[in-house]
Amino acid sequence: MSARLMASRWSDVLLTALAPAIWGSTYIVTTQLLPPDRPFTAALLRVLPAGLLLILAGRHLPRRGDWGRLLVLSALNIGVFQALLFVAAYRLPGGLAAVLGATQPLLVMGLAWGLDGRRPARTAAWAGVAGVAGMAALLLSPGAVWDGAGMLAALGGAAAMASGTYLTRRWRPAAPLAALTGWQLGLGGLMLAPLAWALDPALPALGAVQWLGYGYLCLFGALLAYLLWFRGLTRLPSVAVSSLGLLSPLTAVLLGWLLLGQALGLLQLAGLATVLASVLVVQRSMAAPPAADNQIMAGAARVRS
Repeated sequence: MSARLMASRWSDVLLTALAPAIWGSTYIVTTQLLPPDRPFTAALLRVLPAGLLLILAGRHLPRRGDWGRLLVLSALNIGVFQALLFVAAYRLPGGLAAVLGATQPLLVMGLAWGLDGRRPARTAAWAGVAGVAGMAALLLSPGAVWDGAGMLAALGGAAAMASGTYLTRRWRPAAPLAALTGWQLGLGGLMLAPLAWALDPALPALGAVQWLGYGYLCLFGALLAYLLWFRGLTRLPSVAVSSLGLLSPLTAVLLGWLLLGQALGLLQLAGLATVLASVLVVQRSMAAPPAADNQIMAGAARVRS
């Protein structure tokens, strides 16, 4: 790969990495700015308005043949993932949920191997395992409660996001980026609406701080972050993109340390370094995408043109 292409690729990596970094701020915004005990409402108000804004801005109606795949992607990337994420958050300590979620890169590697016959590079596979181990060292406490339903929800959420990441890369409907992102957020938000209505208490009167929190989650946590995420999926291998998701809990930990005074011991620092090394190794091992990924990239480029 030429120096110019390498520089362009790392630019794409850094832009895509902004998405999980923004998602990592969700915890501190939710706990410090939003009304408590309304997880599905928070998810709904985050994704649905962002989706509507992008749909209106994109002014693109999906083709008839794309609707089925678009519904599947909306469910996996937004609806099912968000629902299971919050179930896991309520039933498990945050550290355990994040450790189980860190299996996403390994799941994407498994999907690519099982469905496309693309055996993962040994370096990338071991780096994925190291990422899970590093996340455990960073976040897992000795007294964590291993709730069965919560663990299934966390693994189900990881599987949904991994499948959505892989299939977005493989299927990519013929739509501009803003429209592709907007329709997924909008349809996924509609899937979350019944859960918010049935399970969450009604919102109280909101003050300026609460409106600011919801606005941040909508405009940055959904609209901007998902645009960057799906842009990355058109330019980078799916395994490389999924490994960047490990930066989300990493960002949450760093923000907790910087803004809330949460302590980090030697074990946590070692885990943090291991996760960062894992992400970097996966990116380097994916620097020369296989032929199948090159074909998908070429198709995406034709769609954008």
